[in-house]
Amino acid sequence: MVLSRDRACCVISASSACRNSVGTPGQGSWSCSGIILSQSPGIVLCHGAIFSPFLLEEVIAAKQGNWSQCSVLLANSFSPDIQIQVLWAAESRSKGNGKGVLGKDLGACSLALGFNPLSNQQGSPGTLRQHEAKLLMMVPCPEFQDTFSKVFTRAEQWHFCRSEDEQEHGALLDDLRYLHWFALLEIPDLNSPGIVQVSCVLAESLRKGDTLFACGSPFGSFCPDIFINTLSKGIVSNLAGKGNVLILTDARCLPGTEGGGVFTCSEDGFNLVGIIVAPLCWKANEWVGLTLVCSIGHILENVRSAWVGSRSSMKTWWPHVQLVAKPVGKMTVSPGPAQYLLSAVVLVECGQVWGSGVLVSSRLVLTCRHVVNDASDVCVRVQNSPEKGCVLKGKVVFMTNDDSPYDIAVVELEESLLCFAKPVLATKFVAGEEVSVVGFGVFGQSCGPSVTSGILSAVITVDEKPVMLQTTCAIHGGSSGGALFSTNSGKLLGIVASNTKDNSIGATYPHLNYSVPIAVLQPAVLQYSCTGDLHGFQELNRANDRIRLVWRLQRKTTEVPHSKL
Repeated sequence: MVLSRDRACCVISASSACRNSVGTPGQGSWSCSGIILSQSPGIVLCHGAIFSPFLLEEVIAAKQGNWSQCSVLLANSFSPDIQIQVLWAAESRSKGNGKGVLGKDLGACSLALGFNPLSNQQGSPGTLRQHEAKLLMMVPCPEFQDTFSKVFTRAEQWHFCRSEDEQEHGALLDDLRYLHWFALLEIPDLNSPGIVQVSCVLAESLRKGDTLFACGSPFGSFCPDIFINTLSKGIVSNLAGKGNVLILTDARCLPGTEGGGVFTCSEDGFNLVGIIVAPLCWKANEWVGLTLVCSIGHILENVRSAWVGSRSSMKTWWPHVQLVAKPVGKMTVSPGPAQYLLSAVVLVECGQVWGSGVLVSSRLVLTCRHVVNDASDVCVRVQNSPEKGCVLKGKVVFMTNDDSPYDIAVVELEESLLCFAKPVLATKFVAGEEVSVVGFGVFGQSCGPSVTSGILSAVITVDEKPVMLQTTCAIHGGSSGGALFSTNSGKLLGIVASNTKDNSIGATYPHLNYSVPIAVLQPAVLQYSCTGDLHGFQELNRANDRIRLVWRLQRKTTEVPHSKL
């Protein structure tokens, strides 16, 4: 089954007919992605941030600048000069002539972006259609805002754009007042056979690891012939709030996809489960690599409440629009690691430092040396389910030396766990296989472990034995000591040690990361579990120079890139 590129996704552009209009001094055109919810009447949903520059000054003044706490903003709250265009791909895109919707050649587009040709084959971007639309209302999702404020705390310095990119999309999204607002538009004369009626589902039955598809248009209205309705695949990385109002996915999205759709795949096809709120986010200047999504069910419920409470004549055709969300059907796409494996990953706390760990027996936890931070005692938080958990004391019985290439520590719990998911330890490692990382990166204990997906990109060996694993999963601070699982078999492949940082520019790359193969640790784990002898772990301090070179990334100058890792 293939998700059509024309499946109800579109691009929304907002501009002012008069440059000196009240609400838009000095502003140009703003754009984002959107979803066509209904064809008759034509109803479009998108993120509300692009309309905030057009708010009337008297509306802002009446709320003393705190307009974001309104329950609804109707069309008369915005500049009458606002012009809104909705652009979508026609049913057939094979007859395009390589020109934009306005007949301009693609070469007329800004040269701020470019690509390297990989062949001389001439592609056909297809036919685009455009309609004028009018703004019906902007509606907040207070459930999302409440959950967001608890998960994304100010103390952790969250940002949703980079300082150098505070332009069309970033400057708006970095003002957190806009994040939980969504706009409903009407296209009076919409009638196109290329539009698919979207089916909406509730997010409450989503689980971490479920497969998701994101559809949006990177860079909004910039070169839509190229970028419109770009697809991305990922999984549910984390969930928060009542009914899972806040969804985090590792499906990779770019600026301009705000307002785009996130879909599940079930027995009855692809269904809309959420709307993209922020495609990029940074925590204390570290790129996280996750996309922030709001549940469509919560958005529609707030739209319905605002609509019923308004005195607008729009209510006359409201009953004809099926803006409802239904439960998710049985998933047909393979999920991430089995849910029971999530409970094998624990949160290890040592004073102000915290990280992840993996239960390999009822009392034994593997984690990283830098997580325990030379401490002798730690707290271990075990989360058997989203609703249940416990805190146990643990004693650090072993940690590798600072000069050891293996960043490993062993924690023994004071009490045995009566019920836990003991992972099966892998003995084979195949480059290219699908993998998942489970760890408490980014959010700590606030919403349980996060899951990210990717592939085993490299297996580094010394003397034909694996000594390092590389993956494309998104790994963040706090994930150290977490578990690397084979997505298909569920076997434990390794213990997450680090991601990559370019010290020359201070950039972190979450999708290039390293794990200690469990095969390196398995003999020591078995020996200690049976006899209490730490000799096997002590061998980690005696790794040969070739292994040290692998983990220290110390290569001759001619063998490495110029960046210092």
